[in-house]
Amino acid sequence: MDVACCYSTGVLPFSTNANPLHPPHASCVSFFHSSLTARLSGNLHHLFAYRLQKDVSGDSRTVCVRSCKAQQSRKRPQYVPNKIDDPSYVRIFDTTLRDGEQSPGATLTSKEKLDIARQLAKLGVDIIEAGFPIASPDDLEAVRMISLEVGNNVNSEGYVPVICGLARCSKPDIDAAWEAVRHALRPRIHVFIATSGIHMKHKLRKTPEEVVETARRMVRYARSLGCQDVEFSPEDAGRSDPSFLYQILGEVIKAGATTLNIPDTVGYTLPSEFGDLIAKIKENTPGANDIIISTHCQNDLGLATANTLAGACAGARQVEVTINGIGERAGNASLEEVVMAIRCRGQEIMNGLFTGINTKQIAMASKMVTDYTGMMVQPHKAIVGANAFAHESGIHQDGMLKFKGTYEIMAPDDIGISRADESGIVLGKLSGRHALKTRLLQLGYELESKELDDVFKRFKAVAEKKKALSDEDLEALVSDEVFQPQVVWALSDLQVVCGTMGFSTATVRLLGPDGLQQFGTSVGTGPVDAAYKAIDLIVKIPVTLLEYSLIAVTEGIDALANTRVVIRADNSPSVTHAQSGKLVQRSFSGTGAGEDVVVSSARAYVSALNKLIGSVSPAVTRQIQHIQEPTVAV
Repeated sequence: MDVACCYSTGVLPFSTNANPLHPPHASCVSFFHSSLTARLSGNLHHLFAYRLQKDVSGDSRTVCVRSCKAQQSRKRPQYVPNKIDDPSYVRIFDTTLRDGEQSPGATLTSKEKLDIARQLAKLGVDIIEAGFPIASPDDLEAVRMISLEVGNNVNSEGYVPVICGLARCSKPDIDAAWEAVRHALRPRIHVFIATSGIHMKHKLRKTPEEVVETARRMVRYARSLGCQDVEFSPEDAGRSDPSFLYQILGEVIKAGATTLNIPDTVGYTLPSEFGDLIAKIKENTPGANDIIISTHCQNDLGLATANTLAGACAGARQVEVTINGIGERAGNASLEEVVMAIRCRGQEIMNGLFTGINTKQIAMASKMVTDYTGMMVQPHKAIVGANAFAHESGIHQDGMLKFKGTYEIMAPDDIGISRADESGIVLGKLSGRHALKTRLLQLGYELESKELDDVFKRFKAVAEKKKALSDEDLEALVSDEVFQPQVVWALSDLQVVCGTMGFSTATVRLLGPDGLQQFGTSVGTGPVDAAYKAIDLIVKIPVTLLEYSLIAVTEGIDALANTRVVIRADNSPSVTHAQSGKLVQRSFSGTGAGEDVVVSSARAYVSALNKLIGSVSPAVTRQIQHIQEPTVAV
């Protein structure tokens, strides 16, 4: 039977059987594989593949329907550091907790890191880069916690993620990384050093020979500690001299590296360049066939996903990604984009590539990272954006009503989203716990009993004032009750007086860490300013407000308000930045939701303060905090 495999520049006929899961003819695979890198230089949505389906009339003629259902379920190979038994398997290396946390305002507490690591394990990522342990004692402890719990939790199929710690090519860094990850069943140390001319000259101030010797010595040192899984990255490989790359990579392989990660650190390369770089490294590096080649692509030119896919097609079998694509500057390759692209196109276009990711956990991971980091996802973000499965055009709606495959290449439930309640239940003030729990499960939220109690209490309070609560309202409430840092201070009550006839005044009551209630009253230029100053009088940690944003969760005058703030403590301790090596002050984000914009704003501010306090030790908190004042502060 003839099938048309279509691409934006034309139609290529080939023959296959009637099974829609059967891979294309070898000649077609060869054609698409050889030209994939060039095509990735354009827009990814111009790539079309089609599978057979009977039309609605039931006859045997075929219709062209785009689909992500074509990838067969294949088993994850047994983990061996330097090889993969199935040559089509692509390891997913998630660096949300390390590179992702380097986004301004995305600082995470140890509890939040552990929660995200648990979710990444549910997602099924192969490697979790849990942090940069040398950055601070708190970072080292967070990585150790993840190693002890997530790194030892083997599921029924024998899966347990590798836990990785980042280190510069220095013994103190490597010692810290090993101390943090050695408790995991599968520990890995990831060492890096810059190899581009501009970095060696201006940052390292080392000769190429010195860089090679340092890399060789530090990889050997990491192996000498007992770590059998060592990854090496030549920072800024995209702008490095290829011949120098082949040399240094060959040397670290001899020293014991099991994975070579090729970073496009500044997002400079195009897909055709990056794919060619990976292919040439495999061809020209001595010993490259005995280790795993990896990619790490930044998104400065918006090409991180395209470059990552080009690298995978050229032979890379590990890809480094983050949830929602967060990270330094413009971010990293997005896990959800790379994984779903491989799931949709891997079988027919990428010569059978596949991953071990449970895609139904993508939506939950995205929401958790959004809420914990405060980094909002733009509505038109691929896969997880609010508009990713929305259809407003009349022509599109008509097509969707007739057959969803006309305008959707994947279904929302493929990534764990359920937007419509087929039972017809509308949640309001008369709804009970069971109805709320059922709807939250449909939305991907599996809450513990205590968490459900907290959300139900807020749900009933909001439902008394709002006739019906939408899915967006429920997600805002979950974010405000569940995805919050450990509670040190809690907002009990807030009263404001404001208007055009005088200064705004706010009175705040907080429940403190000792269980006692404390009051604060202040004036300000507006109700939010007054509320924040009243909170400052109670908490007594001087901070600078860096960002403030407020949005309505849904339309209508009764919509919930969602507030995000970013703060920085005036005397907060510094941490070491992974790439620059400089000491930097961390900033902390907080979110809050409520029917009242001032209450929502106060919740967000208290959330950010809790995150700041929870990220440092009690001794450090006392250093940046003023001496405790009496219970009532005015």
